[in-house]
Amino acid sequence: MRYFYFIISLVLINLTVFAQSGTIKGKISSADGQPAAFVTIGLKDTKKGTLTDENGQFTIKNVKPGSQTLVISYTGTKTLYNQVTVGADQVTAVNFALEATSSQLNEIVVDGTKTRTINKRPVSIGKLPIPAMDLPQGVAIIGHEALENQQVQRMSDVVKDVNGVYMASTRAGTQESFNARGYGFSSSNMFKNGARVNSGVMPEMSSLERVEILKGSAAILYGNVSPGAVMNMVTKQPKFNFGGEVNLRAGSYGLLKPGFDVYGPLTSKVAYRVNGTFETADSYRDKVHSKRYYINPSLLFKLSDRTELLVQADYLKHDFTPDFGIGSIDNTQIADVPRNSFFGTPWQYAHTQQTTSSANIKHKLNDNWTLNGMISYQKYNRDYYAVERIQADKNGKWGRPLNRAYNDEEYYLAQVDLNGKFKTGSMEHTVLAGVDGDRYYTTAYSYNQPTAYDTINILDPSLYTPRTDIPAASRIKSVTTPVNRFGAYVQDLVRITPKLNLLAGVRFSYLQNESPVTLDYKTGATTKTNAKYDHAFSPRVGLVYKPTANMAVFASYANSFTPNSGIDIDSNVLKPSVIDQFEVGVKNDFLKGLLSVNVTAYRIKNNNYAQTAPFDKDGKPNNNTNLKALIGETLSQGVELDIAGHPLPGLDVIAGYSYNNITIENVPGGTGSSIEGERLVGNPNHTANASLFYTIQKSAVKGLKFGVGYYYIGQRYSGWNNTVGQSQKYSRLISVPGFSTLDLSAGYNFKRFGVIAKVSNITNTYNYYVHENYSINPIPPTQFTGTVSYKF
Repeated sequence: MRYFYFIISLVLINLTVFAQSGTIKGKISSADGQPAAFVTIGLKDTKKGTLTDENGQFTIKNVKPGSQTLVISYTGTKTLYNQVTVGADQVTAVNFALEATSSQLNEIVVDGTKTRTINKRPVSIGKLPIPAMDLPQGVAIIGHEALENQQVQRMSDVVKDVNGVYMASTRAGTQESFNARGYGFSSSNMFKNGARVNSGVMPEMSSLERVEILKGSAAILYGNVSPGAVMNMVTKQPKFNFGGEVNLRAGSYGLLKPGFDVYGPLTSKVAYRVNGTFETADSYRDKVHSKRYYINPSLLFKLSDRTELLVQADYLKHDFTPDFGIGSIDNTQIADVPRNSFFGTPWQYAHTQQTTSSANIKHKLNDNWTLNGMISYQKYNRDYYAVERIQADKNGKWGRPLNRAYNDEEYYLAQVDLNGKFKTGSMEHTVLAGVDGDRYYTTAYSYNQPTAYDTINILDPSLYTPRTDIPAASRIKSVTTPVNRFGAYVQDLVRITPKLNLLAGVRFSYLQNESPVTLDYKTGATTKTNAKYDHAFSPRVGLVYKPTANMAVFASYANSFTPNSGIDIDSNVLKPSVIDQFEVGVKNDFLKGLLSVNVTAYRIKNNNYAQTAPFDKDGKPNNNTNLKALIGETLSQGVELDIAGHPLPGLDVIAGYSYNNITIENVPGGTGSSIEGERLVGNPNHTANASLFYTIQKSAVKGLKFGVGYYYIGQRYSGWNNTVGQSQKYSRLISVPGFSTLDLSAGYNFKRFGVIAKVSNITNTYNYYVHENYSINPIPPTQFTGTVSYKF
């Protein structure tokens, strides 16, 4: 009995000691107020420690009450020691600011000897909390500091830092269309906070914390995406420390853009953030105007030590002048007219609105397993009326066609992911399993406006007097198209040995295009066409071999399918595309992790590539983007070089080069077939980029910074690819020469104030972004942009 009482006493003593332990929670920030991620936090003379997360936050549990010394370690400066008094059964909250700015925190001490380089930092776009070095594909992340230093206005400014991804066109100035490795992005490849967004709107850049791009195959993670790459825009999130910024941007051609960003705690468990902006601008193009309104609120709820809920929303309203540029002559050449020439009407308009909202919940089941869930809703609409498609004859005469359209879209998404780690023998597994489902509900309205407006001459405007009135137009028809998608996937990253990883997984995708419903407003009659169903399994396998701690060699294969929207000229539903992607590469860290240099080679084959049909069934030029033509297989092959890092204190480097050759292969043959081996329109063979920013670290002008940005896109073809037996005696391809632009920046930060200025395209290069042969938009001339800001 005495032994029983003795054991009970020991248990009670240990429970008492455990109950009297405390917890330290806190946040580490850089000197400029940004979260310091992956900083090592430890307790002196103990083995307790942890790393800060991506928000700079950390928690250390079961700490002995009394005075403790926190040891804060990071590369590039001395280790910090801070005294903390820990109370029994209490949570001690602390916040510390490092002496270095966020740009100086280029690698973080993990265990005293290893560092977190660009390749070794975990990336979220792969849906697994693993370093980029362990992924058998390329990843590019453009952080908030690069976005701010370059004063990005549109996504096209961001992709200049990502080689292999480039802007293909700006059709009518209504949206920016991007290609990656030869294949076009669509709404299926554009994401915001992990949920698809409509690509028909130019997203707001001021709200972004970073832009993530996953190159190569992403079908297993995101479903029916086009090959090449996917892009995820991550908006700024709430913080539990109060702060914010107000700024004002101004520039050439009437640009004026005030903005604000405020964040902080509402309670100890709830934090908020609100940012927004207003933008008004004219253009280097005559009679072209733009006005934008944007707001982005968010809330973060700490529901428990293991559970957090993030609720986000944003609203964008963009009113602007549709602008089809300078046009083509006789469908064979770009019109030789001044850069500012505008051939639209003074009244034409496009009114776009987009609202997105999402709720993300993250729950840690234990130290090894995490459950993530998300629901999202998006509302998008565009009201559009303009003359368009500038296709003049050889003398410059052009009959201006009219188009009135209204599009409305609702999008719903739900997904659940489970990821975790476990061992089987000596092998370590990092597993991802999930399901997702989404629904599009799109309605397109047609109008009874006249098809022809008037006639002008783009080479000699004095020959005709253009109309200026707005023709009446009323709705006559609507087509509603519901689309449902479902996917289930599982993926396992197996660490076979410390040097060899295997990544394998599979996804099942099911796509249901419900019967489109056409409503005739005049008769009230509704008609339906046939529904369409597609499904497929998409496997993925990859190997990563690390001969040294700073090098990884990888190879991967992925198969996927992409539904082809629209119908052919005979009203038949198009077959889906089956895509095979092969990728090999090497990732390297040099200069003790200060510089990452990665090289990737790839081969992508699409067995059923669809383009907008150039002509309708009667042989007339096709104005309906829903009419498509399958042109055969496409084969995309290329090599990419990525360079990024901080080779010297205060120096930030992003650079790259890509070579891509995408050609039409295995055509069906016969009249109307594509030409074997012809390069696919819209794609250059070569692109290159370089961005360098240097901030003076010491001396009386500490905080002064300088930057240079270089961008090159090579020769590419516009128009349409040629076909066997085509009626035209000339080539339908229009050669667009390559061009380079050079930007120079300078700025200065002093305490809470900042100012930065940029002169873009300082050589005043004149070139074009071309969509087919009717929307030819000149690139901007030399322009000035400046931003002043105050952080609090």
